[in-house]
Amino acid sequence: MEKKWEEMSAAEKRKARFETWLSATGVEFQNAEAEANFKAAVTRFKDIVLMEKVPDRVPVLPFGIFMQTHLYGVTPYEAMYDTEKMLSVQASFIKDYAPDYYTTPALVGYGKIFDILDYKQYKLPGHGISEKSAYQYVEGEYMLADEYPALINDPTDFWIRCLMPRAYGALDPLKMIAPFTDNWEVVTVSAQMIPFGIPPVQNALKALLDAGNEAMAWIQKVVGFEMQARGMGCPGCFGGATKAPFDILGDTLRGTRATMMDMYRRPDMVLKAVERLTPLAISQGVRGATMQGCPVVFIPLHKGADGFMSDKQFREFYWPTLKKVILGLAAEGCVPFLFCEGSYNTRLEYLKELPETSCMWVFDRTDMAVVKETIGKKLCIGGNIPSGLLLTGTPDDVRAYCKNLIDIAGKGGGYLMCTGTAMDEGKADNVHAMIDFTKEYGVYK
Repeated sequence: MEKKWEEMSAAEKRKARFETWLSATGVEFQNAEAEANFKAAVTRFKDIVLMEKVPDRVPVLPFGIFMQTHLYGVTPYEAMYDTEKMLSVQASFIKDYAPDYYTTPALVGYGKIFDILDYKQYKLPGHGISEKSAYQYVEGEYMLADEYPALINDPTDFWIRCLMPRAYGALDPLKMIAPFTDNWEVVTVSAQMIPFGIPPVQNALKALLDAGNEAMAWIQKVVGFEMQARGMGCPGCFGGATKAPFDILGDTLRGTRATMMDMYRRPDMVLKAVERLTPLAISQGVRGATMQGCPVVFIPLHKGADGFMSDKQFREFYWPTLKKVILGLAAEGCVPFLFCEGSYNTRLEYLKELPETSCMWVFDRTDMAVVKETIGKKLCIGGNIPSGLLLTGTPDDVRAYCKNLIDIAGKGGGYLMCTGTAMDEGKADNVHAMIDFTKEYGVYK
C-alpha cells in the first residue's frame, strides 16, 4: 500500500517530485531523440542536486528573461505585447541554441494585463522607458512605517486593502472595502456588501475580471509553448518561485531605504514581519512546484548580498527566515534554487548550516573556488558567468571562463553552468560558446 503524501519523509517526497518531472505527463515528443534528451536533462539535474553520483556532464542553463527575444531582434515591448511573436522566438531559441533547460516565458508577462490594472511598481517597456529596455522597478514605500501591525496581524487583508490599491491604479478603490473577516454571521452580510455597490469599487472588480480574461488567454498560449518545448526535448528549469521574507519586505513593501532605516528604528517590527511572511513564502513555493510538476523552486536573493547589510544584520534580520524557507521547502520535497545576485563571499559560512543536498546555490560575483571549498561537497552550486563577459567578451573569452568554472566548480559533479544574472540581452556567438563548450568540455570521464 502506497504511503499518503503526509506520511512520506522529505527524501521520499523529493523522489516522487523528480519522478513526476521525469515522467513528462501529457508531453508529445517530436521523436525518440527528443524524449531521450528530455530525460537525460532531468536526470542530469537530479544528479547534481542529490550528489549521489557524478552526472554524465555539466548541465547548462542560459538564464534569461528578455535575452532570448533580444537575440532575434525582438524588443521587450514587442515581447510583452505580442505573445505569439515572443513564443515563436522562444521556440527558435531552443531549436537554434539547444540549451539543456528553458526559462519560462511566463516571466516576461503580458503588457495588456499591466495596462488594465495600471501597474505602478514597475516601469514597463514603452511606458516611461524605451521600448528596448526591460522593465524597471520603481523604489517606493508601498507600506508605511506605522502599518507594520496591520501587515503582521493579517497579511492577506493588508495585500488586498493596502498594497494592491497602491501598486495598481485601477485597484485603488479596494481600499474602500471592509475586512472580509468582518463578515461572520447573518447580521453582517448585508452591510458587508455595501462597498461593492459603489461604482469605483465595481470598476476595480471589473478591471480584475478583464485582467483575468486576458490572463486566461495568455496562459493558454504560454502553456502551449511549454508543452512544445518539452516535446522538443527541453524541460523547463523551474516549478515554483518564492522570495526570502526580508526581500518581500524590502523589495515589495517598504522599499530599500525605508527597510534599511527600519532595522535601526523599529527592529522588533521588522523581525515580526519577516517571521509572519515566512510560512506564506514556503506555501507559495510548494504550490508552484506541485502545480508545475517540477521540484525546483526559484528564489532570487537581493538585499542579503555583501554590501547591502552588515554581517550582524544578515545574521539577525535576513538569514534566520531565509533558512526557514529553505528547510520548509526541502521538507516538502522541493529543491530550493537560491539565485544570489551580487556577491555572497561573506555569507558562505552560513550556508554550511544547511543539511546536505537540501538545496542549490547559483552565484553571480562570488569566488567559485571558495564556494567549492566551503559548501561544494554538500550542496549543489552553479552560475558565475558574468553578464558583462557574455555581452562584451569574445567567444574565446567565454570558453576560457567556462573551462575554469568546470575545472574548479564542476570538479566531481554538483555544478550547474549558468549565467550569474537573469539576462535581458545576449550576444549570439557568446551564448553559443557557453552552451556548446559546456556540452563538449563538461563531459565527466
